[in-house]
Amino acid sequence: MRSGDFRTKGRAASRGMCAAGATKGAEGVDWSGDAFGRVGGCNSCVAEVAHRAHRDRAAVTAAVLDGFNDLQEMECRRLCGMLVSLSAAWTPRSAPCTVIDDPVRKIILSENLEALRTLPDAFAQLIYIDPPFNTGREQVRERLKVEADPDATRTGFGGRTYRVERVGKSGYADSFDDFEGFLMARIEAGVRCLAPRGSLFVHLDAREVHYIKVALDRLLGRDHFINEIIWAYDYGGRPKNRWPAKHDTILWYARDPKDYVFNYDAIDRIPYMAPGLVGEEKAARGKTPTDVWWHTIVPTNGREKTGYATQKPLGVLRRLIQVHSDPGSTVLDFFAGSGTTGEAAALHGRDFVLIDENPDAAAVMARRLKSYSPEFVGFAPAEPLDAQWSLL
Repeated sequence: MRSGDFRTKGRAASRGMCAAGATKGAEGVDWSGDAFGRVGGCNSCVAEVAHRAHRDRAAVTAAVLDGFNDLQEMECRRLCGMLVSLSAAWTPRSAPCTVIDDPVRKIILSENLEALRTLPDAFAQLIYIDPPFNTGREQVRERLKVEADPDATRTGFGGRTYRVERVGKSGYADSFDDFEGFLMARIEAGVRCLAPRGSLFVHLDAREVHYIKVALDRLLGRDHFINEIIWAYDYGGRPKNRWPAKHDTILWYARDPKDYVFNYDAIDRIPYMAPGLVGEEKAARGKTPTDVWWHTIVPTNGREKTGYATQKPLGVLRRLIQVHSDPGSTVLDFFAGSGTTGEAAALHGRDFVLIDENPDAAAVMARRLKSYSPEFVGFAPAEPLDAQWSLL
């Protein structure tokens, strides 16, 4: 596929939707009034034919797909453009997820609102975002290179001395006069990309989460809200004039609150606090977590650390992606930062589309995800990936 090209090949009809179906969608359909409906995904051309013909859907689908598989892409686009126009009476909530034929692993360097407008409808089964928290200050992390040096003055473990060299820093401004306006415009643009059984996760902290919760209820409908997940950790300083702030909040909304992906068997289990009270079998199996997730932050000297400010731990994203998306589906993150969402997705057989406007973030993601051979849009990493790189 070309850089930035999300076209679905003709043969992709056997997996979901052709190029015309993925890009044109249904027109003149009365969605249900909520934002998921108003900006919702397009319909499957095959489903349109089945509905309009009033015939057995499975039989019609199989017959049409057999024909699609033998068509060249141009002919498929022409035929499906005709079929989409038949959609006036179709109920779009039954529309299948847009499936992009080739593996989609993209890192996009762009202002996210602009990039979101270029993406197809309903292609992502899960959207997770970790936007700025509006802390009012710049978020910065310095990157250090530490080498053993008997002549250095910095002393470490065992009395060894080390030389420390500052090799760079990464960060971003985290102060907004109208944070709600900034974030909600991007969420509204992003939910168009969400598949019918998909979920949206918005990761914030106590500064803004209550304002954004109310705004999301207005935009998406209160009935689409499923859970408030608390990520709790125990690290860092403890003030003496208030309770230490040691948690973030992740808001979960489903596009269809009656039908969404939730892979219960994929939940990682945790130990019982009193295993002797539940029996050996239950104790060995463990219990499912609640909506309060205890997980350490990214260790400052661990292998997972990328040096990017506000990096989130892989364990939190792995749990979200395993439970709320299916293998082979696509995950979208348009505040991608260090690329944790992309790594968690790839580790579990999902594709990813990552967007960030920060060149430092693009460089970190390119290095971190190079083993998954992502496509780079808007920039070209130099070779090797740990060297300098250039903007397009």
